[in-house]
Amino acid sequence: MDIPKFSLKFFLPKYWLTWIGISILYTISWLPYKVQLLLGRLVGRLMYTLAKRRRHIARRNLEICFPNMQDHEIQSLLKQNFEAAGIALFESSMGWWWPKWRLAKFCHYQGLEHIEEAQKAGKGVLMVTFHNMCLEICCRVFGQKHPAVAFYRQHNNPLMEYFQYHGRARDNKYLIGAKNVKGLLNALNDNELCFYFPDQDYGRRRSVFVPFFAEENTCTTTGTTLFSGEAGCPVVLVTPQRLDDGKGYLITVSPIIENYPSGDDTADAARLNKLIETEILKAPEQYMWLHRRFKTRPDRKAKSLYD
Repeated sequence: MDIPKFSLKFFLPKYWLTWIGISILYTISWLPYKVQLLLGRLVGRLMYTLAKRRRHIARRNLEICFPNMQDHEIQSLLKQNFEAAGIALFESSMGWWWPKWRLAKFCHYQGLEHIEEAQKAGKGVLMVTFHNMCLEICCRVFGQKHPAVAFYRQHNNPLMEYFQYHGRARDNKYLIGAKNVKGLLNALNDNELCFYFPDQDYGRRRSVFVPFFAEENTCTTTGTTLFSGEAGCPVVLVTPQRLDDGKGYLITVSPIIENYPSGDDTADAARLNKLIETEILKAPEQYMWLHRRFKTRPDRKAKSLYD
C-alpha cells in the first residue's frame, strides 16, 4: 500500500478540530509518565460514565467469558478495564512521539531468543498477538529490538491516517492494510517479522466456531493457519503488557508453536484461542473487552448476545 503523505489540504477548516486534538495529545505526551497514567485513569472513569453502549458490551463479554464470576467482581474488573482504555489514549501519543531515549527505560523483554531461534529457519516469522489496551505503545517497544511489519485498519480521517501510520511505523518497518492478504504473505516471503491479531470477530469468511473462555461457539479467524501455511513460516505468540507501579511495558515472546499449522483449521483455531486465553489472564483488566467478540453466531437467525 502507499505510505500516507502530508498534504496542504490538511490545513483546510474541516481538519482544524483534528489538529487541536493532535496538539493536545502531543503536549500531554511530554508530561511525566505517572501523570499521564493518572490522567488516563480519570479519562477512563469518564468514559465508563458516558459510554453506556460500550460499557454494556464489555460487561456482556465478561459475563459470557466468566460465568462463575460474582457481580461485584465483574463490576470491579469492568471499571479497571475502562481505566486501561483511558490510559491507552495517552499510550498512543507516547508510542507515536516519544524519543528513543525516553522510551528506553520503560522497555522490558522476555523470550526474545525465541524470535532469533525462529529466524534461523530462514523464513519470515508470524507473530500472533492480541488486543491488550497497551498494544499501541508495545508495538513500538517491540520495534526497539526487532523492527516488524503489521496489519492495521486505516483511519477514515486522512489527517489522522497520516499521524496513525507514521506513529505506528516509528521504529518498525511498514504497515499493511487489514484486507491486504497478499501484502502480508509477501512480507512473510521476504523474511519479515509480521504481527497478526486473530482475537477479534472478523465475520464468517475464513472463520470457524471454537471455544474462547466459556463461550463454546466463538467466531475465530483461520487467517493464522492460512498465513503460516502458505508462507511455511514459524509462529510465535507475543504478549504485550503494562506493568504495575509505572515500571513500563513487558513484551513476552513464546517458544515456536510446534506442529502449527497441523492441517486441521478448527483444532488450530481452538488451540490458539486457548493460548491467548492464558496470556489474557495475566492482566485481564488490560484486554479490549469493549469489542463485540461474540457478534457473529453459528445460527444467523439467533438473537444477538448484546441485545
